[in-house]
Amino acid sequence: MSTATHKLLKGATGDWEMVIGMEIHAQVTSNAKLFSGASTAFGGEPNTHVSLVDVAMPGMLPVLNEECVRQAVRTGLGLNAKINLRSVFDRKNYFYPDLPQGYQISQYQSPVVGEGEVLVELDGGRSVTIGIERLHLEQDPGKMLHDQSPSLSFIDFNRCGVALMEIVSKPDIRDAEQAKAYVTKLRSIMRYLGTCDGDMEKGSLRADVNVSVRKPGGPLGTRCEIKNMNSITFIGQAIEFEARRQIEILEDGGKIEQETRRFDPNKGETHSMRSKEEAHDYRYFPDPDLLPLEFSQSFVEELKAGLPELPDQKKARFVADFGLSAYDASVLVAERESAVFYETVLDRLGNRARDGKMAANWVINELFGRLNKEGRDVTGSPVSSEQLATIIDLIGEGTISGKIAKDLFEIVWQEGGDPRALVESRGMKQVTDLSAIEKVVDVIIAANPDKAAQVKDKPQSLGWFVGQVMKSSGGKANPQAVNELLKSKLGI
Repeated sequence: MSTATHKLLKGATGDWEMVIGMEIHAQVTSNAKLFSGASTAFGGEPNTHVSLVDVAMPGMLPVLNEECVRQAVRTGLGLNAKINLRSVFDRKNYFYPDLPQGYQISQYQSPVVGEGEVLVELDGGRSVTIGIERLHLEQDPGKMLHDQSPSLSFIDFNRCGVALMEIVSKPDIRDAEQAKAYVTKLRSIMRYLGTCDGDMEKGSLRADVNVSVRKPGGPLGTRCEIKNMNSITFIGQAIEFEARRQIEILEDGGKIEQETRRFDPNKGETHSMRSKEEAHDYRYFPDPDLLPLEFSQSFVEELKAGLPELPDQKKARFVADFGLSAYDASVLVAERESAVFYETVLDRLGNRARDGKMAANWVINELFGRLNKEGRDVTGSPVSSEQLATIIDLIGEGTISGKIAKDLFEIVWQEGGDPRALVESRGMKQVTDLSAIEKVVDVIIAANPDKAAQVKDKPQSLGWFVGQVMKSSGGKANPQAVNELLKSKLGI
């Protein structure tokens, strides 16, 4: 259920509402292309991952890659969508130099996946449900290269024929925040499923964004499409600019022309590419070289049974089993590798129910905080799950205090090593000997008689004494023992 309020834009004539729909193009995780056995590996020399089918040599016929179909169905199941047991591949006819066949094999009226939905979480505990219109399979075209020569353009066909899933949303998105969160959630689901790696820098995930504006609750306005967005940050910036551009035109008495636009990230602006009025009639018709795609419900059920635990399910389990807040659980499950790291730490600690919250605090605040600061992800963490679990264990045993633990974390981050051995070799053990702590307490009280006299009237000032004792002991004194001794000595 949607609990989100959305952002309205202020204009000279009052508030305006954005209406946004998105088409996500996700590269299917598969070793071979959709209709040929050519490699899908990224980064090969131009035109080295190409088969005769990909470049439309005479007499070459497409053969459907079953793995791509499996990945599309699994993605549909992850989106709570209807799986169509019968779908059809169509030819989408248009000319472009990087499309050697003169048409793209896609799906039009009968896609492999029908309607679904995605629950998107927003800041402040809000959420919104975004409807999915369809998911269909299609070929990627090649890539035009315009910077190799001052007078010629070149074509790299390595991507030509790579399988894409086009995921079309309903026009349910109402502001840039929701749009960015929607793309982030889709990418997370596909990464959990292993159906797309979501690497936007490599072009594995791209978005076409349709933006229109209207008075709140009014009829839909004319939309403009912003093509080939490959950054979640840029998607947000493009939506904000385009919506304000349209509002200015409408408030000046103008009319929005339906068109395709591109986003210039350097200027933060969208610019016209072509008018939709001039768009080609694609003349879709069923591809005569491919039979309709048909599979059984048992095929779908088999794939469903093999799905991994997805982010929403994992979040609910973390909250229920480990007592985490919804926010902390969301942070941990946002990326599959992060959730795996957290659960590996818990497995090494041995008591998930007892250690869940402490482990979450350390993973989120100390580890993720440091990783974000240095621009790394959890797969490149200098501190392993075993090392972090050992640090948490040492706190639980009372061997070290929380403050010492942070110092120990820093040493492990910089130098590596076994945390337990480091505590021994560097004398970092917590002082639990009451007689040793008592000497420090007596010195602090004797040096501050005025503050000691005020403690009974201001019990909260006890914290100052605790801080002084901890500072004097180099953070090694047991905080609980310090508190108890101070209360006894000061008569609280």
